[in-house]
Amino acid sequence: MNLEQLGSFVEVASLGNFTRAADKLHLAQPSLSRQISALELDLGAELFHRARSGSTLTTAGEALLPLARRMLADAASVRHELAELAGLGRGRVRLGATPTLCISLVAEVLSAFHAAHPAIELHLSEQGSRLLLDELAAGELDLALITTSDAAAAERFTVTPLLVEELVVISSIASPPVTPRATIALDEVAALPQIVFSSTYDLRRTTDAAFRAAGLTPDVVLEGAEMDALLRFVERGLGVAIVPAMVLIDRPGLRSVRLGGPALTRTISLARPADVAPTAAVEVMQHTIAATATAFAARAGTSMRRASIVR
Repeated sequence: MNLEQLGSFVEVASLGNFTRAADKLHLAQPSLSRQISALELDLGAELFHRARSGSTLTTAGEALLPLARRMLADAASVRHELAELAGLGRGRVRLGATPTLCISLVAEVLSAFHAAHPAIELHLSEQGSRLLLDELAAGELDLALITTSDAAAAERFTVTPLLVEELVVISSIASPPVTPRATIALDEVAALPQIVFSSTYDLRRTTDAAFRAAGLTPDVVLEGAEMDALLRFVERGLGVAIVPAMVLIDRPGLRSVRLGGPALTRTISLARPADVAPTAAVEVMQHTIAATATAFAARAGTSMRRASIVR
């Protein structure tokens, strides 16, 4: 059974006449008859009552007709979608992301995108949010995953919030829990030995501001770590750290506890130039990012949620 046979069957069923159906399909009548006969042989049932006055559907033909129409409609839909994606036969997507996103969300995004569109050339820039916005403005990037609410960004870029994510306190699974409770207060965290990010990290500025607002001075045992190194140091029991909930996915050597009181959060957003129309490849990358972000939110549970203002 193939689509050409199904198309011929639907035309004969609609017109009730092999001759008129053959004319409409631009086929010789014997060729059309052979197609229908082959279909009947394949299905093991006659589909038409043939008579000089015309052809009518048998019970089997009546059962097949709606299924055949649906299959043809699905095939047409597939052709349409593939035609729209024809521009993805080649091309390029330049994506920027912060370091914390590169080891979590972006790894999943690029894996899914490359598997579906291996011919597309991918470029990745790993920077802080402010530098990513500068690269976006300079035309060096097509898209940027940022974690800052820069007021100037709304004027120059189209910024779409994706996720609101809590910051959590992490410690080594090999060490005793930092608290027996479900949450930990910020003053308790300040008293624990901490590993903190480089001052260039947006996260460092967020946590520093929270401690400063509470009149607290954290006990820092190591300063200036990058994300991957920080997670390894915590796994080894060197100290605790405050990190986005997302980075805990697939990290069995770490445990986390939520902060009590007002939660520290960050909003992950996707930015692109407001005055540049996205290419087909960039549009598909945007859809891939949105779908992956939704999946991450589901995996991270209560510590992460889709932004209510996602468009």
